[in-house]
Amino acid sequence: MSTFAFEAQAAETTYPLTITNCGRPITFDKAPERAVSIGQSSTEIMYLLGLQHRMVGTAVWLGPVIEGYEEANAKVERLADNDPSFESVVAKKPDIVTAQFQWHVGSEGIVAKPEQFEELGIPVYTSPADCVGKDNTGGGDGVRHAVFTMDLIYQEIAELAQIFNVQERGEALVAELKAREDAAKQKIVSANGKLSAVFWFSSAELDIDPYVAGKNGAPGYIMRALGIRNVIDSEEEWPTVGWEAIARSEPTIIVAGKMERRRFPADDIAVKHQFLKSDPVTSLMPAVKEGRVVEMDAQAMNPTIRTIEGIEALAEAIEKAGLTQ
Repeated sequence: MSTFAFEAQAAETTYPLTITNCGRPITFDKAPERAVSIGQSSTEIMYLLGLQHRMVGTAVWLGPVIEGYEEANAKVERLADNDPSFESVVAKKPDIVTAQFQWHVGSEGIVAKPEQFEELGIPVYTSPADCVGKDNTGGGDGVRHAVFTMDLIYQEIAELAQIFNVQERGEALVAELKAREDAAKQKIVSANGKLSAVFWFSSAELDIDPYVAGKNGAPGYIMRALGIRNVIDSEEEWPTVGWEAIARSEPTIIVAGKMERRRFPADDIAVKHQFLKSDPVTSLMPAVKEGRVVEMDAQAMNPTIRTIEGIEALAEAIEKAGLTQ
């Protein structure tokens, strides 16, 4: 469908606009003009909607900005690579704050609670992927009781497009992402049900249990889309599981997170590879011995627009390794 067809369908936003976001009503009297985004996915969705000229600050980065937006991103102030201070966000005088994770802005938020921004007249929009069907009250990465699907990312795209009155761009972006997912699935349709995997995000220390993907998050969606069984059966977003237990489950593939963040030593993909080859337990795993360790951008392993990239990358790796036979 052409962009012109989307433009013909999309309705203009009527202000004041009130939407319910993560159980809280937020109201906009007009399209925001000064946005701060806390979370790389939130930032990249804004860029993909053509809203870079409305951005006055970003924070929380795992890696390079999505391809094609390097120049736009360089023009927007980066408040912090990791967690910004509440004061640094407020100093930008935003009329909207978008947050990818409630552990940054939420009831236990390390940056602030939404109420702290709202007291200053600043509405907070949080990604539905981090609150719908998910409990973050215990802190950390939270527990996901309902299965994540890309529909939550599509909801975020549609709602931000409505808030900023760029609905036609939102509809075109969602259509493109759905088409890419369908194309990736078709690549390895013959492997459906034959393969298993574990997704390793990182480890706080190399000699303790790694953070691996539970069944209901973005990696779970990637695996279900491609007909791959997750060897980890947990509702926690990123539970810690011992390598001995992972080895006993004999995953066909190990998917290792690649990122620029260096909060932990194992954030470094080179460190991950070295550990897998040298550790007495992991070095004996068939996936390691036979070279079935797939690198994946860590952003794709979180519920983001990059999750589609994760489906594409894993499908390509499976096809290249001849595992579709």
